[in-house]
Amino acid sequence: MKVLQAGWLTALMAAAAGIAAQEPVLAIHGGAGVVRQGMAPADEATARAALERALRAGHAELVAGKPALDAVIAAITVLEDAPSFNAGKGAVFTHDGRNELDAAIMDGSSGRAGAIAGVRTVKNPILLAQAVMEKSRHVMMVGDGAEAFAKEQGIALVEPDYFRTEKRWQQLQRALREEASRQAHSDIETAKYFGTVGAVALDAQGRLAAGTSTGGMTNKRYGRVGDAPIIGAGTYADDRCAVSGTGWGEFYIRAVAAHDICARVKYAGQSVAQAAEGVINGDIPKAGGDGGAIVLDRDGRIALPFNTEGMYRGWIGADGVPHVAIFADEALPQPPPR
Repeated sequence: MKVLQAGWLTALMAAAAGIAAQEPVLAIHGGAGVVRQGMAPADEATARAALERALRAGHAELVAGKPALDAVIAAITVLEDAPSFNAGKGAVFTHDGRNELDAAIMDGSSGRAGAIAGVRTVKNPILLAQAVMEKSRHVMMVGDGAEAFAKEQGIALVEPDYFRTEKRWQQLQRALREEASRQAHSDIETAKYFGTVGAVALDAQGRLAAGTSTGGMTNKRYGRVGDAPIIGAGTYADDRCAVSGTGWGEFYIRAVAAHDICARVKYAGQSVAQAAEGVINGDIPKAGGDGGAIVLDRDGRIALPFNTEGMYRGWIGADGVPHVAIFADEALPQPPPR
């Protein structure tokens, strides 16, 4: 009943403002490249529960009449706090045994964006990306400068060991041993370039937003930064389309993947399903990469393409019922047509 009441309230607010009310929609991902092999039932259940929590957190913002941007941030914050995913707590380790975190946010209605890369003590990187967008003249900050800005803005900071999990630490140790002996990675998850979290949202006023957060790739070196914090590569939103990607970042950067999806929607008149399929399951694999994405358009249509065994993913609509899936053989319903 509370959800229905909130939905009516949102519609009335939109009507009072002279805006045609939209049915709010939120979609999320917790990374592509998921494999069934070795995934314990308890770990699977934990991941599914975290996806549902993230969807409900973002949905609460939407039904309260908040902008899409707030829903994206609320959902990603939950995922950053969940050790099941490679973002925030549970992020993978660099070659030097550190956690270096990247994130980006973009507001499709205004074109504003904020991004950060290579931070080591910011509890929720997506909140710092938001602060860069809203409290600075810049779009991207990195490393020590981003950390200093976070302190100035009162963003929650933690000791570096907050991000450590034993699973990620052991992945690094295996990667280092195999690298030293010039062996291929025996751990499938370590060998893949996945593990990003992200969200896209449409609010009752028809505004779109997208956000992405990641710990990058296991055993990365030299300050490597992937696609997640690069606007247009792993994160993008405009007034028609919002995208958050997950995959082998170098290929997403070269393809300007997130922007290309939205450009196909805007200029070629493609549906989000067609546009996402062409980029994620067409151009990226042809170039040698793989991964997935979540895409949402201004009519509430979603696309969740990926070309791996699984991708943590889900969506929630105005009725407040979360839909989540992990593996490729799990079908998710589409939001009802407008």
